[in-house]
Amino acid sequence: MSFLEVMQSRYTTKKFDASKKITPENIEALKEILQLAPSSINSQPWKFTFVSNSEIKAKLADVSWINTSKILNCDTLIVLSRVKSLEAFEARIEKELPQGAVGFYNDFIKKLPEPQIYAWFEKQVYLALGVLLSACADMGIDATPMEGIEPDAYDTILGQKEHTTLVAVAIGYRDADDTNQPHIKPKSRTALKNVIEEI
Repeated sequence: MSFLEVMQSRYTTKKFDASKKITPENIEALKEILQLAPSSINSQPWKFTFVSNSEIKAKLADVSWINTSKILNCDTLIVLSRVKSLEAFEARIEKELPQGAVGFYNDFIKKLPEPQIYAWFEKQVYLALGVLLSACADMGIDATPMEGIEPDAYDTILGQKEHTTLVAVAIGYRDADDTNQPHIKPKSRTALKNVIEEI
């Protein structure tokens, strides 16, 4: 399949088949793909937590509003988090990034109010989210991105001290009865002419 065909066929899975498992090789591939995700100045202000432990998944499901069944039945839950400490982030980029990248951060990002800096971090995490969803689709893995979760509760359950949860993605394989499948419920998107402009 071409990538266009992959995107035409992917959808947000509403019901997973708990009996179907993702191969360890594919899980490892997704980890490496996330490691390679792009970010502004290669800042990488993130952490990705792969949760397959059923007890931890159940605890996270309890603090995920309407997404409980998706988390319980998916193969793996991937939690995407951003860095919490500006000081720790700045110390890391000073050691790891070239001076030009650090200079860009100091000249254009560091001067912003703290909420805007954290918003910039979050934009980078969402770049990685797009890569993850695309990779899953290309690998034939079904995925459901979820903001309908309680981030503080996630942080407590996962023992996160240096990062804070933004979004979670349930991955696995669709149940045959999932009514959100494109052949049952066709994709709904704004017309191409309304979202694309040529100049």
